[in-house]
Amino acid sequence: MSNIHSNEILETIRMVSDQNFDVRTITIGIDLHDCIHPNINVLNENIYNKITTIGRDLVATAKHLSAKYGVPIVNQRISVTPIAQIAAATNADSYVSIAQTLDKAAKAIGVSFIGGFSALVQKGMSPADKILIQSIPEAMKTTDIVCSSINIGSTRAGINMDAVKLAGEIIKQTANITPEGFGCAKIVVFCNAVEDNPFMAGAFHGSGEADAVINVGVSGPGVVQAALKDCDSHNLTEIAEIVKKTAFKITRVGELIGQEAAKMLNIPFGILDLSLAPTPAVGDSVARILEAMGLSVCGTHGTTAALALLNDAVKKGGMMASSAVGGLSGAFIPVSEDEGMIAAAESGVLTLDKLEAMTAVCSVGLDMIAVPGRTSAATISGIIADEAAIGMINSKTTAVRIIPVTGKDVGDSVEFGGLLGYAPIMPTKEGSCEVFVNRGGRIPAPVQSMKN
Repeated sequence: MSNIHSNEILETIRMVSDQNFDVRTITIGIDLHDCIHPNINVLNENIYNKITTIGRDLVATAKHLSAKYGVPIVNQRISVTPIAQIAAATNADSYVSIAQTLDKAAKAIGVSFIGGFSALVQKGMSPADKILIQSIPEAMKTTDIVCSSINIGSTRAGINMDAVKLAGEIIKQTANITPEGFGCAKIVVFCNAVEDNPFMAGAFHGSGEADAVINVGVSGPGVVQAALKDCDSHNLTEIAEIVKKTAFKITRVGELIGQEAAKMLNIPFGILDLSLAPTPAVGDSVARILEAMGLSVCGTHGTTAALALLNDAVKKGGMMASSAVGGLSGAFIPVSEDEGMIAAAESGVLTLDKLEAMTAVCSVGLDMIAVPGRTSAATISGIIADEAAIGMINSKTTAVRIIPVTGKDVGDSVEFGGLLGYAPIMPTKEGSCEVFVNRGGRIPAPVQSMKN
């Protein structure tokens, strides 16, 4: 803390008041391995007690720091060890009760979300992994703030197509039993998932982490957009420099908040994720940043190049401002959560194909995409496989958070509310990938996996 001073954030007062700047989340990651017990009831009790003990002061700490520095801290969250690993010893045939325990514990301490109802199956599925994945639809139906993730591929392991097929079926089932498919907004399917991600719905506490750790996510698309407001005479090199300097300022605030939270909670500071995470609010959009660079509408030709510039500049600026950059870090492109993305999708310029291309250069992947309710499980699996292939080949994290909305079709929209916003129903491709998906097996790891 000695090298960080309060005056470093004075410049952010305008960012907060006029440009939607906030610390998006303080997330405590909690290891649950010491909760393991063969009796699922005892396991649930152990999980509840550990989460409520370690996380009891998180919300109060966030409120204190927000008031002290005048910076909104929008969410407080918990991530836990992937539950498939923790529940394996129980021999239970369903883990829904564990999801309900997570929900109860998270509500008891007042956090907004809890992540880690997860399975890591990039190379194969254990019986516990399969039980967890099959428990996801009912878990999403019977809980409010539990988030789930499945890692189905990696650069080192390839893509587990049996898991991809199952994930598509599970997403379809969840869509059918939750209102307007809302349960699917809490499910992420990853390739190359990271172990220290503070953002939902994909957060879980990785096996290489400490018993408990503080991870912080900052966000400031509005600040970057404002910095580019009068950039008509600038070339792209100069625009990259502006973004870098702005990212430095944003990240510095997150570093201060994270270090202070760690000190107050007596929990080690883990990482700062400096991703630009948009909201549906006007003036808080990644799409509008790209348009400020010279695009008439996000999704037109040149969008992928502009996003690559933005993502790289954000990382370069942020890395200089924090001692521990991690998580995903870069720029998110969740359609329903970005006012500019929504407008571009409604106009028909921003399509699923273009979003897929953009995911090759951004932080994550196809995020908060609403598709027709009639979309088949095989098509969903095909979309997941395509996105995983981009991540696998490019040695980067990619993800799919897709929401089939029962009873709605292209031309309709769906309202999720809050930070999740609303989304136009986007068309998927004609044709079928069902035979391909049903082959199962594993897409082998690419040659670049052989690095040691």
